[in-house]
Amino acid sequence: MKKCVLFVILEPYADWEAAYLSSALYMLGRGRFEVKTVSLTREPVASIGGFRVLPDYDINSVPSTYEALVLIGGLAWRNEEARRIRPLVDQCRENGKVLGGICDAAAFLGTVGALNDAYHTGNDLNDLKQWAGEAYAGEQRYVMKQAVRDGKIITANGTAPLEFAKEVLFALEAAPEKIITEWYDFHKLGCYNAEMPQDATSWND
Repeated sequence: MKKCVLFVILEPYADWEAAYLSSALYMLGRGRFEVKTVSLTREPVASIGGFRVLPDYDINSVPSTYEALVLIGGLAWRNEEARRIRPLVDQCRENGKVLGGICDAAAFLGTVGALNDAYHTGNDLNDLKQWAGEAYAGEQRYVMKQAVRDGKIITANGTAPLEFAKEVLFALEAAPEKIITEWYDFHKLGCYNAEMPQDATSWND
């Protein structure tokens, strides 16, 4: 059975923040992973770039078995409706699953207390503190990096979809570390400065 990774998208979501990770799970995962989308309803969800997605699940039909819950950034995480995602975050943490958030979705994790005990990052610490208020007590664990992985919690700022993807791939053990690093270097440095990644089908089992 394939391992399911759930992407939470709220309209309008940042399509580029999901693209590296979702494609890498299929490309490097050797058929072991599948991506499913979740939103507040099953109605189509538009991205900032105009792509429209028909969610696989609404918040009331999310399966209990999955490997990771990944919150994709966008322009809706500060809306009151976004608070309806909190039970999914709480359940993910309670069940010890991988939990990721990028850009405003990373800050949303701070507003629901999910970052108080984990090293993390985001777009801006002062904004996070102001938005989250008393729910956020993790200032001492805030790290000024594009992406941070602390155990099964991964956060990134909005400039780091590639770094975010790399850290989630590591957390999921989606491929050997060397393969993930080669994939990252190739996309980060370009084909003139990094070696071509190995064919995923050539890995040793």
